[in-house]
Amino acid sequence: MDPQNQTTSLQRLENVEKRIVRVLELAGGIMDEMANPSGPRKELVNNHCSEFMQSVKEIQMTLRDEIKSACEYRPFEKCDYVPRISNEICCKKLEYVIAQLDEMKQTIEGYENAA
Repeated sequence: MDPQNQTTSLQRLENVEKRIVRVLELAGGIMDEMANPSGPRKELVNNHCSEFMQSVKEIQMTLRDEIKSACEYRPFEKCDYVPRISNEICCKKLEYVIAQLDEMKQTIEGYENAA
């Protein structure tokens, strides 16, 4: 996750937190209205319940999206196979060059000893 997406994700989660607080306020308002000695005002309860249900639905969708986004599977994102193989090939090439140099050194020493 790049820093820009992470920031926007954190902002979205902060907004969800604010909406959760609003949902709890709505639930508290409904409870207060239901406990009203003169009886609950039907229209107020209906409005609060509708807003409550819509907010809960939006919160669920946002959280679901954030969870999916955070859990995206990226199998090759940090794969180091290509660099490792490249390094191994380079090591094998170096071993071969060293062996060739050793043979050349032995050949040179053989000519020097013969002379």
